[in-house]
Amino acid sequence: MKKLFLLTKAIFAILFCQAQADSSKLYLQFPDVPPFSITKVPDSSNFSKQDLKKKKPTIIMLFSPDCDHCMQQTKELQNKYELIKNVQIVMVSFLNYNLVKKFYDDYNMVNYPSINIGRDGKYFLGTFYKPHIFPSIFLYNRKGKFVKFFEGNVSAKQLAESL
Repeated sequence: MKKLFLLTKAIFAILFCQAQADSSKLYLQFPDVPPFSITKVPDSSNFSKQDLKKKKPTIIMLFSPDCDHCMQQTKELQNKYELIKNVQIVMVSFLNYNLVKKFYDDYNMVNYPSINIGRDGKYFLGTFYKPHIFPSIFLYNRKGKFVKFFEGNVSAKQLAESL
């Protein structure tokens, strides 16, 4: 009887743990850089996964141009640019193109060539990552495989060390 009780308890524990797994996280199910396509600022050109350089780590940062934390994160990336200049960064917003362009201009992003900023008008990355807060930062290694996820602000040093 004791063995049956322990077996039943073990089965319930396993089922409970499996029920807690978040199967909605597509970036864990599909660990490659997703096939995104954004409208890049400042020139409204298309920028997609195919435009990423091979064998370079990638950071995808979902942000909002009017988010204070996103502004702080951008300043952190700019202030410690030397640490991440060899990483290709794609900053993506779902808001209006003009707001994203204003953010680009206000932060002089033209001076940071490894950072690409754009708008995801189809909300593909929003559906893929399902962010809860901004910024949401997703790191991919040189092989294009998912490494780590950060919610909220993170130091440029920690980003560089994670890659």
